[in-house]
Amino acid sequence: MRIKNFLAMALLACMIHVVEAQEVIKLYEGKAPGSESWTWSEAYIEKTAWNTPVVYNVSEPTLTVIKPEAGKANGTSVVICPGGGFFALSIENEGLGVARWLASKGVTCFVLKYRLAKASGDDPIKDFNASFGDKDLQAKQMASVPMAIADGKQAITYVRKNAAQLGVDPNKIGIMGFSAGGTVAGSAGFGYTPANRPDFVAPIYAFLPPEMQGTVAADAPPMFIAVASDDQIGLQTHSVALYTKWNNAKRSAELHVYNKGGHGFGIRKQQQPSDAWADQLAAWMEYQGLLKK
Repeated sequence: MRIKNFLAMALLACMIHVVEAQEVIKLYEGKAPGSESWTWSEAYIEKTAWNTPVVYNVSEPTLTVIKPEAGKANGTSVVICPGGGFFALSIENEGLGVARWLASKGVTCFVLKYRLAKASGDDPIKDFNASFGDKDLQAKQMASVPMAIADGKQAITYVRKNAAQLGVDPNKIGIMGFSAGGTVAGSAGFGYTPANRPDFVAPIYAFLPPEMQGTVAADAPPMFIAVASDDQIGLQTHSVALYTKWNNAKRSAELHVYNKGGHGFGIRKQQQPSDAWADQLAAWMEYQGLLKK
């Protein structure tokens, strides 16, 4: 019994060490602009209907830093935007898990908790599911979108401004996102300034209908897009439209449409064709010169 207790305490200590090793950066000084009156607190659920942990009720956006092992950093960094229908963040499957994988490739990662619509109870997934037939919930979702997009652009600004302190190259800062997080990431590729222009963008099964897509600039960053043909929400058409827009503007873009994978595949393996997306992203980054020191 004592040995079991000792092992349990040792494991707990290791877990605490890992948590403490993750630096968390507040994105704004003071209250985030546009949500100064928000007073609710961020919450976390371990077991969900999505079979992955989620964070919800984010009112103070932050960046969680995941760094490569000492000596392996190549200077490239990525802001990672988890999805969750603007009611939640799939923080592990589309956030921290992706960050750990990219860090193994030498990439410094910043997992963005962007502002979300306030959940009506203690299960934001119920709100997300109900929103498909509830105009009030849809309005609540969409009201948070401009703030989420602003948080994505602010994240790039912060990383570039503090690149030397963070140990990253200010000219190798990308942004990627999944589903609603793909809205944040994809929108960063439009209407940017020198301070918040991403050096590359990776929208993965992004919610980004043509009417939300802006004008492709002459210096639009290279883009990697991935989605499954059987996406239950129908976001494959958004991805194809985004690729077509980049291609018509003669800007660099790569599109992968997988036969199977569904919506929300993230970094976890499902024994489906979509499992290949991460390795294909790495190959694309290698070709772009983003994985070289």
